[in-house]
Amino acid sequence: MSDIVTVAVDAMGGDNAPSEIVKGCVDAVREDRRIYVKLVGKEALVSKELSSYKDVADNIEVINADEVISCDEAPVNAIRRKKNSSISVALNLVRNQEADAFLSAGSTGAVLVGAQLIVGRLKGVERPPLASLIPTTTGVSLLCDCGANVDARSSHLIQFARMGSIYFENIMGVKSPRVAIVNIGTEEEKGNQLVKETYPLLKNCKDINFIGSIESREIPNGGADVIICEGFTGNVILKMYEGVSKAMLGKLKEAFFADFRSKLGALLMKHSLKKTLKTLDTSEYGSAPMLGLNGLVLKTHGSAKAKEVKNSLLQCITYKEQHINDKIKENIIANDSWEE
Repeated sequence: MSDIVTVAVDAMGGDNAPSEIVKGCVDAVREDRRIYVKLVGKEALVSKELSSYKDVADNIEVINADEVISCDEAPVNAIRRKKNSSISVALNLVRNQEADAFLSAGSTGAVLVGAQLIVGRLKGVERPPLASLIPTTTGVSLLCDCGANVDARSSHLIQFARMGSIYFENIMGVKSPRVAIVNIGTEEEKGNQLVKETYPLLKNCKDINFIGSIESREIPNGGADVIICEGFTGNVILKMYEGVSKAMLGKLKEAFFADFRSKLGALLMKHSLKKTLKTLDTSEYGSAPMLGLNGLVLKTHGSAKAKEVKNSLLQCITYKEQHINDKIKENIIANDSWEE
């Protein structure tokens, strides 16, 4: 197998496209020459952005796509109607095995719809979830699903737990990661109908390390490695997480620059403070993969800048090297056979 990881990147997606997208691709290639990027978008515009970077020509090519899907378009209609959009063209590169992975900061709905319609699900996967790494006081946890499936059945959550465990174990190197289901209490009898149905099924899964329920306040404390829920709850948790982090960082900056003494204190603790704040920066952890597809599909924030794009591309190397898709496929097939 080739060491090269080819990533089809939606150059037109996101608030800062194409400049920050292109810069992130360039930074990734400069850091690791195993990455080969296919930048998909309006050729003249993307090529102009790329022209100022002369040292990466061997690792980045531009593929033309005349159309762009905006965030206010209906995802299903947009994917079906705009066949030459940057999202559709890039996803087709993965489908046709001309790329190992796809990355976009564009319309989440279009990416989720396009991923299933174009790339397709692995056999046996009922619903592919979005899985996002989130910072905690002990490191990181994986939130799965964080927005792909706003409604789900218990069988979906079981697969989320299995796929999330495989991903976390291989990406983070944590053997037998702790799996918990989001709930309003830790008692087994608590929760809505979905949680009550899923809890005993998770207890009976011998291939995952299920530790029970987790309340949302324990998530930042690293109460579990893999946190399972349907996409509605997961997206609320993720956005609250991001909002609180942003507000907290803003308040810290206010405090540090309030007067001369606070500025002096901030200067004295600059090194340790910078190191601590870096652990709270979600852009350090790359993008959210959509697990259970016939190829790697990554969705990053619409506001993503070059650092997040770079880290997302580097993430693709580990995903391919650890054969995540093959392991998910083996797990799903094995459990399908066992359930029969």
